[in-house]
Amino acid sequence: MLPLTKRQREILDYLNEFIQQHGYAPSLEEVGRRFGLSSLATVHKHLTNLQEKGFIKRAWNRSRSVELVQTRPGGRAVELPLLGFVAAGAPIEAIATSESITVPEDLIGKRDTYVLRVRGESMIDEQIRDGDFVIVEDRKTAENGEMVIALLGNTDVTLKKFYRENGHVRLQPANPAMQPMIIPADQVQVQGVVVGVMRKY
Repeated sequence: MLPLTKRQREILDYLNEFIQQHGYAPSLEEVGRRFGLSSLATVHKHLTNLQEKGFIKRAWNRSRSVELVQTRPGGRAVELPLLGFVAAGAPIEAIATSESITVPEDLIGKRDTYVLRVRGESMIDEQIRDGDFVIVEDRKTAENGEMVIALLGNTDVTLKKFYRENGHVRLQPANPAMQPMIIPADQVQVQGVVVGVMRKY
């Protein structure tokens, strides 16, 4: 299951409620009216996205032919804040956004959790690519070997494997073409630990 935008989640919830109440799916017009979308092409696009992400099935030529695809039992999804970008590469400034993203419940950490979009290729050997979303548990400490969001000198944020060594911290990329960053321990603050990763295809 791929992550949903807030609007896609709202439309999916509406489809769910409508089908439960009426026993059949709403028409494109009804979806459009509910969300103030005057263009049926826009409604169609939202439904196509939901279909491509595996949340609904549709028959080609019939009106009201939307079927919800059952997610696995207990496979609830939760809205998490999408708090901006993190660098997997050279550190970048963390940019806050006010978006949210839907995440499968079993990817969520025990504490406060949020999502960052990855920029760069430094974690490629951990299967984390440019444009992926990392799910981050809000923690200020990490064990050696955990993948962390690290704040360097109060300005730059980076995604790396964390190792504490002789008064320094080694921030290790998962890309053989890149060197580790060795930084005095007092210059590194752990912002969170990565507990999951999602990709939009």
